[in-house]
Amino acid sequence: MNANELTIAEARDALGRGELSAVDLTMACLTAIDAGTPLNAFVHATPEIALDQARAADACRGAGAGALNGIPLGIKDLFCTRGVASQAASNILKGFKPEYESTVTSKLFEAGAVMLGKLNMDEFAMGSSNETSCYGDAVNPWKVDDRRLTPGGSSGGSAAAVAADLCLAATGTDTGGSIRQPAAFTGIVGIKPTYGRVSRWGIVAFASSLDQAGPMTKSVRDAAILLGAMAGHDPKDSTSADIPVPDFEAALTGDIRGRKIGIPREYRMEGMPAEIEALWARGREMLADAGAEIVDISLPHTKYALPAYYVIAPAEASSNLARYDGVRYGHRARLGQGDGIVDMYEKTRAEGFGKEVQRRVMIGTYVLSAGFYDAYYNRARKVRALIKRDFDEAFAAGVDAILTPATPSSAFGLGEMADADPVAMYLNDVFTVTVNLAGLPGISVPVGLDAKGLPLGLQLIGRPWDEAGLLNHAHVLERAAGFVEKPRKWW
Repeated sequence: MNANELTIAEARDALGRGELSAVDLTMACLTAIDAGTPLNAFVHATPEIALDQARAADACRGAGAGALNGIPLGIKDLFCTRGVASQAASNILKGFKPEYESTVTSKLFEAGAVMLGKLNMDEFAMGSSNETSCYGDAVNPWKVDDRRLTPGGSSGGSAAAVAADLCLAATGTDTGGSIRQPAAFTGIVGIKPTYGRVSRWGIVAFASSLDQAGPMTKSVRDAAILLGAMAGHDPKDSTSADIPVPDFEAALTGDIRGRKIGIPREYRMEGMPAEIEALWARGREMLADAGAEIVDISLPHTKYALPAYYVIAPAEASSNLARYDGVRYGHRARLGQGDGIVDMYEKTRAEGFGKEVQRRVMIGTYVLSAGFYDAYYNRARKVRALIKRDFDEAFAAGVDAILTPATPSSAFGLGEMADADPVAMYLNDVFTVTVNLAGLPGISVPVGLDAKGLPLGLQLIGRPWDEAGLLNHAHVLERAAGFVEKPRKWW
């Protein structure tokens, strides 16, 4: 096994025993990144920074070393990294190199992590297939025919890089499923923590009441290790929760006897593929075999989640993206003689934003406008409150976690849905958006392959702030499923 194929836990142990140096581990990943160019996962490589951090990690091995000492990671392009391009995959931020570090990357570096570079994503995290990026499509390392498949979105570059062993793990962000859906499409683990568990400071905003950063890893144990390093209160983020961060790795006892797992009847969607239904049934059996009690529950407002999400998220996006005006940083359009400031705004935003971002900004501006605010935005906020209440009632009735499919299908081909009705693409989020609307933690775990040989995942949804319990349930599911398949190397 090459060093870049190790999990965080395996690499940590090998580094601790002196069998491997952080420089060796980092060089193995940098070599894999060079070979992985066809995947278009890494868009800003930082080998000099990586090697400097690896040497520093080797120098402070032993007592006092951080939990991620010498572990090479990929960072989604949405996280601001000091002196390194942080473009959110948008032309409007071309050339932007922040003079500050996001809280998450600061915490990772304090824990001794090594940054290999920045990862591809959908522009401003708006997309489910990584086809809206100014860097071009990221490509799924899984391949079963002549097609290039999507790694999912918006954290598509993160998912592709982890699945292809270009890095040991990566950061992602999740606004409506952007960690969990790509994790399911690429056969890796992805967790969206409770809203407020991880600081949003220094992460380029999409929809501020929904965005949450989390880990994308090769195993549930790795997700626990990485989340422990990312989480914590941050006074710079007004939505950051001032509550203790438990030892997530220590919570992986593998014992869920007597725990109640809810199965929401509303997630049995009309037209759901038989393979997804069968996978879900298998997941229920595996958790029952581990001693959990499986109970049917109702989340009656689920059917309103997608329309509510696609009112609230664009509304917040139109507000957040108003700052990109061609004045302070990033792209500014070339102006003609006689052009005024309004012309500059219009030309800059027309050139800088891609079609999907323009679509969502226009939708968001429309639903916030004077004549439609109550009809759309306020109504969507009320629906959101009802969706949260559904979950609150399920948990109050004693449910410890909820099991659902992660995605309505396996990965589809790049370009296959690009020209379709955008609503068809938005349906990829049908199982995941409720978790963001309710602010809950959710995790995608790879459980099997479909008939074509592509990975499929199941989602577990946890109680607020109970990432420890959620990870333990996921650990049991992962162990029972025994998913060890990797993509065949074609790149």
